[in-house]
Amino acid sequence: MKLNVRKVTKQFGTKAAVDNISFDVEGAQFVGIIGRSGAGKSTYLRMMNRLTDATAGEIFVDGVDVLSLKGKDKRDWQSQCAMVFQQFNLVPRLDVVSNVLHGLLGRRSTLASVLNLWSSEDITRAIEILDRLGIAEQAAKRAEALSGGQQQRVAIARALMQDPKIILADEPIASLDPMNAQVVMDTLKRINVEDGRLVIANLHTLDTARRYCDRVIGMRDGRIVFDGTPEQLTLGVARDIYGADETFTESATSTELSSLAPDREYAAAMLSD
Repeated sequence: MKLNVRKVTKQFGTKAAVDNISFDVEGAQFVGIIGRSGAGKSTYLRMMNRLTDATAGEIFVDGVDVLSLKGKDKRDWQSQCAMVFQQFNLVPRLDVVSNVLHGLLGRRSTLASVLNLWSSEDITRAIEILDRLGIAEQAAKRAEALSGGQQQRVAIARALMQDPKIILADEPIASLDPMNAQVVMDTLKRINVEDGRLVIANLHTLDTARRYCDRVIGMRDGRIVFDGTPEQLTLGVARDIYGADETFTESATSTELSSLAPDREYAAAMLSD
């Protein structure tokens, strides 16, 4: 997997929400993008998934400029590049397994989608994915009956149902308490390591970026102002990313996750296999 972002810009009137950014990613990394609200993080992910059009620039994935795709090619790309949203975007009154199966909507005929027709193989696979994420027992419940952390895992299961090359997670833990935040981040990290999928996650919190990411990109006012390892994400660097003075501390962004961080050596070994 090779991702090459070249001079990508998104203008809203006279304001550049994303301003001429470029970076490269090779392999199944876990990339965190951090920065204050309005830095351009979500806009970039929406451009990559083609939910919004870029004003200028190119995003190459394995040599294909996904920003130039149209029609069926664009829809095919969106099935390969799954989105996980902060607010889950589930259908509250539908059962959990149906929400997971909606990950296949882009590959089905309109009639089959309207009639809610699913093959036994699809249903079995959806339940297997839910089981992998530890929530198979919730399959028959309405999505609205689940906790926030469980709903986000259903959203991740829906993304996995697409069998994507890339998972884009837009503030996946912003609305969760610390315990559920850790469960969701552990889930994304396992998918990254065990499946060898590239994960790009927008994050607000420094401790989360350091625990889970192989690489951290910092954005400020639409531009990349930091691109490095979690170890290089010092307090001074963070102050620059967030445009803060010396009164800024880590506690301003911390989720205070108390459990042990993922085993980074294990993750590296899995990725090298």
